[in-house]
Amino acid sequence: MRIGELSRLTSVSRRLLRYYEEQGLIVPDRSANGYRDYDERYVDRVKQIRGLLAAGLPTRIIKQILPCLDRPRSIHFPDATPEMLALLTSERDKLTDRIEVLTQNRDAMTEYLAEVKQHRTPVTPGQPRGT
Repeated sequence: MRIGELSRLTSVSRRLLRYYEEQGLIVPDRSANGYRDYDERYVDRVKQIRGLLAAGLPTRIIKQILPCLDRPRSIHFPDATPEMLALLTSERDKLTDRIEVLTQNRDAMTEYLAEVKQHRTPVTPGQPRGT
């Protein structure tokens, strides 16, 4: 598929897709005329990248962990320095903390909605609220 189709399917701008390519996060094939040609797997890959970015990870770390998301996995460790491993551990721990907070917030919203629904007075069509 061409970049426009990938953009449409992922709701990610073409410009951002080109940036992901510059960062080495996605590597499309090139057709004879030089156009980018994306495989269907890039739809999920771009969504994974968006999720990792939303979680606060920088692209340099995302590039390191993307192979872990592939099935079958093809993980290479050419630059897995102790510093990089410590950084990844720290980022993982931050994600775990954030997930816990998000889970607590989701659960609180669920409880709030349940309480509101339980105590809400049904409104009859045509009847003004509060009467």
